[in-house]
Amino acid sequence: MKLQKNIKSTAIKVLQNESDAIKNLIGFIDHDFVSCVENILSSKGRVVVTGIGKSAIIANKIVATLNSTGTPSLFLHAADAIHGDLGMIREEDFVICVSKSGNTPEIKVLVPLLKNLGSKLAALVSQRESFLAQQADFILYAGITAEACPNNLAPTTSTTVHMALGDALAICLLECRGFSAVDFAKFHPGGSLGKQLYLRVGDLTERHAVPIVKEESSLTEVIMEISSKRLGATAVVDNGGILIGIITDGDLRRMLEKGNPLSGIKAKDIMSNNPKSIPVDEFAIRAFNLMKTHNITQLVATKGKDIVGFVHIHDLMKEGIV
Repeated sequence: MKLQKNIKSTAIKVLQNESDAIKNLIGFIDHDFVSCVENILSSKGRVVVTGIGKSAIIANKIVATLNSTGTPSLFLHAADAIHGDLGMIREEDFVICVSKSGNTPEIKVLVPLLKNLGSKLAALVSQRESFLAQQADFILYAGITAEACPNNLAPTTSTTVHMALGDALAICLLECRGFSAVDFAKFHPGGSLGKQLYLRVGDLTERHAVPIVKEESSLTEVIMEISSKRLGATAVVDNGGILIGIITDGDLRRMLEKGNPLSGIKAKDIMSNNPKSIPVDEFAIRAFNLMKTHNITQLVATKGKDIVGFVHIHDLMKEGIV
């Protein structure tokens, strides 16, 4: 029990340390930060983010976030830069150098070379008086009181605040560019996230034949339609072909449980009125949300007044939407 208590206490201290440090960043959003965003927006080149050690990992993450939110970016490892990779940088590029101390030997070698290329340089640092900060055109200050490491050595809190400040920078650029969910989908076509942003109901309804019966259809016709189309439901239309109801497997079971005579039963006698439907051009994630809200497993897909098909919860599960 004592060991468990110590583990919980340590974890809480780490999270408290890092959350406090992120909150403190709010006070460091200054003119340099704003100018940095404005210069990136006006730049005709890319954003090149560099660093070494743990800072290189954070730099990689910042690049990934920038690329996915509409700002073309490249990662440059600070150690590789002085062995030929500087050739990837052009004068019109904007360089961000990530370093806690801003005084590591590799950074001291790299900075003059970057300045010779003519690119604008921003320093994402935790020390304003560092060599890197003093040489940079802009300082993205991410100061911390101490690392979460009890020895104040392992990069923990510093890497957390550097990544958070990188996120703030990326989202500012996103908003300034008017980068929309549609734009986001272009860069995230894979996985469930991408599908939520581009997969539409019409992409799913094409997989199934459309189960439809008329309101005067017999019970036998209803059962055969539901059974043959294998969706567990059928739409019910009036004589003009307008959707007026839906019959599901559950409706059939409830009818049988009542014990009423089956002869003479019509579709209109057992259907649920006002069925839930969704336009065929709606996003599939919207269909899932409707199913979840109304605790149902299928929706009628429509185009205007026409029934196009059904979208079933199983379709969404197969696509990874659920």
